[in-house]
Amino acid sequence: MRNALDAAVEDPSITKDSDLTLALETADGYRFVYTHGDSSLETSYESASTSKWVAASVILEQVDRGVLKLSDEPSAYLPFWKAPGVTLAHLLSFTSGFSKEPLCLNLPNADFAECVERAYQANVDVAPPPGSAFDYSSVHLQIAGLMAVRASGAADFGELFAAWQARTGLFPQAAFDLPSRSNPRLAGGMHWTGAEYLAFLRAIYDGKLLEAQTRAAMLSNQRGDAMVVSSPVLDANGQDWAYGFGNWLECPTALGPDSFDCDAGHRNSSPGAYGAYPFIDFDRRYLGILARQGELGTFRDGDALFGVVAADAARWATLCEP
Repeated sequence: MRNALDAAVEDPSITKDSDLTLALETADGYRFVYTHGDSSLETSYESASTSKWVAASVILEQVDRGVLKLSDEPSAYLPFWKAPGVTLAHLLSFTSGFSKEPLCLNLPNADFAECVERAYQANVDVAPPPGSAFDYSSVHLQIAGLMAVRASGAADFGELFAAWQARTGLFPQAAFDLPSRSNPRLAGGMHWTGAEYLAFLRAIYDGKLLEAQTRAAMLSNQRGDAMVVSSPVLDANGQDWAYGFGNWLECPTALGPDSFDCDAGHRNSSPGAYGAYPFIDFDRRYLGILARQGELGTFRDGDALFGVVAADAARWATLCEP
């Protein structure tokens, strides 16, 4: 099956508009790596939305450490927050209703905490009720991240992330540094290597990251019956996937709020706008990362590229032998 997979990724009909590395790993540890151009597992790439899964995991660890609860409201940690009803769970599932993004999210010299307060002010009078709308906005994770910083006593998110790196051994060279380390955009402002992201996926798959209950919540549908206001997956490929905490559940189609045809234990992923695609396929017992940094807005291209080799990849993962 490896020969078939080699042939699939080398197919000249596949458009490769950027350097890339595709790395796959089975539950038993067999690995397939393909590189194109000046790329390897050690190449550092900007994350775009692939950072969402990482940021959510960092914040969820504070739940396991007893510092936060999923039912906590921002007002417990942020003095300026007066609106009731929004919880950490709403924020991590992008159903808080807070979606308008202030310009400061993209300014290197902006103050992280002040920017979160600006996001609050921009949304508080117009936000729909918590849990009623799913919006793929960066604001949710900024608020959740500040809650985690304040609850943990860390100086900033960089310090919180560094402590997580030390405890887990994951992403040792990575950083949340865009637009800057002092004002990181948690939903899309990271640098990582393919090797680092693959190790992160393996830790999730093996159950070594987060307590079992927290991990299960992260990987299961948390969207509920929220109306979809903004979904790049729906826009790009017409699929209405469910959402967990910081990652997608790849349902072929969402049949309604109470009848998704998938839940925890199928394929979870966190694709980014540069076309990178990290995933865990629990049914076929393998995981992988398509590491690349194409033009902004090339999510569709990365998804299409992996789609061409997906069937061969699945067969390789199912049938590969020592």
